[in-house]
Amino acid sequence: MVILIVYLFVVNVIGFFMMGYDKSQAKRRGQRIPEKRLFTFAAVGGALGTWAAMRVHRHKTKHMKFVIGIPLLFVLNVFCSYYLFKFVS
Repeated sequence: MVILIVYLFVVNVIGFFMMGYDKSQAKRRGQRIPEKRLFTFAAVGGALGTWAAMRVHRHKTKHMKFVIGIPLLFVLNVFCSYYLFKFVS
């Protein structure tokens, strides 16, 4: 169970910093992080960090696939985490 908590923490921190990095690269017109990669990190457990970064950095907030998709992935993350905590432990 500790491994799952550490995993979720790390993936969410990475998701948060990836969105921040992508925002800074967007301002500089630098090398961007592909949207597919941002969604992948959100799907594998980092939706909360990605969603928080969207709010903090005000990044991707006009893209409907992010505005709707990331919160839906967060709900999916919660259900999957609940299942793992409840039935695997």
